[in-house]
Amino acid sequence: MERCKWVGTDPIYIEYHDTEWGVPEYDSRALWEKLILDGFQAGLSWLTILKKRDNFRAAFAGFDPHKIAGWGEDDVARLLQDAGIIRHRGKIEATIANARAWAEIDAREGFDRFVWRYVDGTPLQNRFARQEDVPPQTPLSTQVSKALKKEGFKFCGPTIVYAWMEACGLVNDHLVSCHCHDRCAEMPRNRR
Repeated sequence: MERCKWVGTDPIYIEYHDTEWGVPEYDSRALWEKLILDGFQAGLSWLTILKKRDNFRAAFAGFDPHKIAGWGEDDVARLLQDAGIIRHRGKIEATIANARAWAEIDAREGFDRFVWRYVDGTPLQNRFARQEDVPPQTPLSTQVSKALKKEGFKFCGPTIVYAWMEACGLVNDHLVSCHCHDRCAEMPRNRR
């Protein structure tokens, strides 16, 4: 069975690739969680984040943005002592700010609708044959990044946003030779 080249042989990576990565995500809270984790991943390997994901979920109240939006300096200090997560003050503070921004967008229109409108509710289908052809960012990820920043989000540059769009299935970047490409391409479309 052929997979995207970045997966390697780690069972955690294989499971993530085969069951989550590239699968269209329509839940507002889950979209937010994945964006936060992609922000924490900046400068690190995604495998590091996957191995700590349960710790992140425990430390960040199940990634409930409504709860996190009310957090303050005491919570930042507590999280900086948590060895189970990435202890980066800027990323922790950004998570709290991003929870507040998420809450405003979600109340206004739904974070899922806000995100999916950039692809007209339909996952973009790429057909890359080689991993080196997959871009680290695109004009669309730059546009989405700017929109998120305008709403108050942090740690959401174009490269982070593109990785998040791939992970959440807004764009299907499984290589055409990967056994997941066609499965993801056939998943429900036109989420509006």
